[in-house]
Amino acid sequence: MLVRWLQGSAVKKTSIALVLIAFFFALFALLEWWQVNRPIPDDAKAAGKTVADFPESLSRAFDSMDGGITLSEDERKGRNTWLLWTAGDQVFWDRMAQHGFGTADLLKTIDSRRRSSRFEEMGLVNQPGYQSAAAPDEYGLWLDSGPVEAGVDPAVYGKPTGIVGLRIYPNPYFDSSARQRWNPARYFGDPSYYSDPNLVRPYTVGMSCAFCHVSFNPTSPPPDPENPKWENLSSTIGNQYINASKIFAPAAANDSYVTQLFHSWAAGTIDTSFIATDNLNNPGSINAIFALPPRMAVAQQEKISGGALLLPGEHATMSIPHVLKDGADSVGIAGALSRVYVSIGEYSQEWLRDQNPFVGGLPQRPFEIAKAQAASVYWQTTASRIPNLASFLLEMKGPRLEDAPGGANFFTANVAQLEKGKIIFAENCARCHSSKQPPATMDRSSQEYLAWMRNEVLKADFLADNYLSTDERIPVTIVQTNAIRALATNATAGHVWDNFSSATYKDLAPVGDIQVLDPFDGSTKTFTVPGGGPGYYRVPSLVGIWATAPFFHNNSLGAYTADPSVQGRISAFNDAIEKLLWPEKRRGIESIAQTTVESYIEIPTTYLPKDLQSLVQGSTLRIGPIPAGTPINLLANADLDLSRRDKTIEKIKLVARVQHDLMTIRTQKLGPADAKKLLMNLVPALLSISKCPDFVEDRGHTFGSNLTDDDKRALIEFLKTF
Repeated sequence: MLVRWLQGSAVKKTSIALVLIAFFFALFALLEWWQVNRPIPDDAKAAGKTVADFPESLSRAFDSMDGGITLSEDERKGRNTWLLWTAGDQVFWDRMAQHGFGTADLLKTIDSRRRSSRFEEMGLVNQPGYQSAAAPDEYGLWLDSGPVEAGVDPAVYGKPTGIVGLRIYPNPYFDSSARQRWNPARYFGDPSYYSDPNLVRPYTVGMSCAFCHVSFNPTSPPPDPENPKWENLSSTIGNQYINASKIFAPAAANDSYVTQLFHSWAAGTIDTSFIATDNLNNPGSINAIFALPPRMAVAQQEKISGGALLLPGEHATMSIPHVLKDGADSVGIAGALSRVYVSIGEYSQEWLRDQNPFVGGLPQRPFEIAKAQAASVYWQTTASRIPNLASFLLEMKGPRLEDAPGGANFFTANVAQLEKGKIIFAENCARCHSSKQPPATMDRSSQEYLAWMRNEVLKADFLADNYLSTDERIPVTIVQTNAIRALATNATAGHVWDNFSSATYKDLAPVGDIQVLDPFDGSTKTFTVPGGGPGYYRVPSLVGIWATAPFFHNNSLGAYTADPSVQGRISAFNDAIEKLLWPEKRRGIESIAQTTVESYIEIPTTYLPKDLQSLVQGSTLRIGPIPAGTPINLLANADLDLSRRDKTIEKIKLVARVQHDLMTIRTQKLGPADAKKLLMNLVPALLSISKCPDFVEDRGHTFGSNLTDDDKRALIEFLKTF
C-alpha cells in the first residue's frame, strides 16, 4: 500500500518529501539539542577519579601569613584551598596556550630567568623559599628551585612554580612523540612553533585564587619586593601591581593590538570577562576581601531563581552580599566563590562550549550548575571545600595604618582637625560608606539622620565592625563614574553567568541615560543604558583605603607606585584622594586609553585554515594598521553579537568596511595622517554599535568636591584611620 501511495500523484510525492524533510530537520535539531545539553565529563571524572582523590591540606607552611593570625583546622584548610587549589584549571590554561592566539602561555610566565625582576616587570609575587634556577631542566626549561611545601600533596596541588598562585603539573599528553618534537629554543624564539595549536608542552600550569589576591601585607611590607617572606604577605589584600601585558602577552610586539589592549589595563586590574567576553574592554581592580561579618550584616535581600537554587544553602529569598563591582554575582558567597573557580578554568570542558572565547559575537549559553554538579569532579570537590574556605575568609580583617611600621607618623597631631574630619564624614560620606545606620524608617535626607550620624561617628567604636559601605547598588547615573564596568552583560538572563545572578539583579529597573564625551569632536552625547541588570555599582568599602590606592573600579584615579612600603602606600593614597576631592586635578580626556603606536590585529598563521595559510607572508596575519592615538575602546567595545537580527546586517557591513579600510591603508601605504583620516569615517558607525561609548576613565564621584579646602584636609585625616 505504501508503494502504491508513493507512486500516486505529485501532490502526494511533494507531501511525503516535505514530511521527510521536516523529519530530518527535527532529527538534526534533536541531535544538536542533545549535543549541547548533555553533560560532558571533566578530565577528573573521565579518569575515574572522585572527590576523595582530592583531599584538603592541613599544611602549616603558610602560618606566618596574614599577620600570623590563629586559625582553626578548618580555617587553615580553607586558606590552603585559597592558596593552592587550581580545581583542574591547568587543563584550561594549557588549552589557552595552544589555542589562545599566542597569548596566555603561563609556562613562559614562570620562566626562572625573570625571577629577579618579576615584581618590577609583571607585578607578581615571588614565592618565599624559592630561588632562580642554576640551569635548565631536562626539557630545556628554566624553573625556580625550592622545596615542595610540607603537607602539600603534589598529586592534588601540583608543585610550586616560584610564583604565588601558579602551580605546575606533568602534562599527561607529553608522550614519546611529543618529547621527540619538543624544542625549547624554538619554543621561546619561533612564533610558528610556539603558536602551533598541536604543540604539546612538557608541563601544564594551573592558577589558584592566590594569583590575583595575594600581595604584600600593608602592615608588614617586605624590605625587598622581589624577595618577600611569608610574613610579608596577605592572602586577601588583592594584587594592586599585576601587569597583564607582561603576564598574558609576553611575546607580543608593542605594535600588536592585543598588547595595546592589555596596556589599557591599569596596574592591578584584570578583565575577568576577557575570555568569556561580552565585547567590553572591562578591566577592574582586584577586590580586597575584608570584614565579611559586618558585610553580611548589611547584605541586601535578593530573589533567587533558576539554576542558582541548586547551590547549597540557597533559598527563594536571601540576604546576599554583592561581591562584583556591579553587584551581578548576587547569589551568596558559595555562588560567588564557585563562579570564580569556573572563570579561571574549572570545568572548562563545558565553560568553553557556552561562549566564544576572546572574540565573542556569538550568542552565549548559561553555564549550568546542574551540569557541573553532575559531570565535574573538580566542581564537586570545590563545592565540598567552600564551607572551610568561607570560614577562613570570614577571619580576614582590614589593615590599620596604626599597626604598620611607622604608621603613627602619618597621623595628624591636630585633634581638632581629626574631630572635624569625623563630622565632615558623617555629613557627606556616611550615608553610603558606613554599615552602621539608623533604623530604615529614618529619612536619610533629614536633619534627624544627620544628627544621628554625627553622634555615631564620634563614638570610640564607630570603626569597629564597620564595613564602611551599605553594599547597596547605586545607579551609574548618580555616581557618574566611567560606566563600562556597570554595563557588563555576562550575568544577564540567558548569558554565561545567568546561573550566578539573582532574579532581583535581572529585574533591575533601567537607569536611563548617561552623558558621555565624544573624544573626536569634543561634544557630549547621550547614551541609553540597557536594562535587565546593567547600570549599577555597589558601594565600595573604605576599609583599608589608606593602603589600596589608586581608586575607582578601574584604578584610574591616582598615580601608580610600585612601592608597597608604608610610605609608598601613603603617597599613592594622598595622590588619589586629592584627585577624588579636587576633580580639577584629574587627567580627564587624557585618561582615555589610546593606542600608543601604529598597531595591528595579529593572528598566527597556524590558526588559519590550510587554504588561507599560503596567502600569508610570514608566520602571522597582520590586519591593520590601526593608527596611533585610536581610543582602545572604540574597537574593543563594538557590539559583535549577531543574535539580534535587527542589527546583524548593519554589523556585518561595518566589519566589511573596517576590513576594507584597513586593507586600503596597507595596500596604498598611507601615512599616519591619511590613515587616521580614512578611519575617522568609521567613527560614527563604530560609536553606533558601541556597548559603552564612555571613554574617559577617571570621571565621576565628585561628592565632597564642593567642600572647603580645610574641610577636605580634615576629612582626609579621618580616612587615614580606616
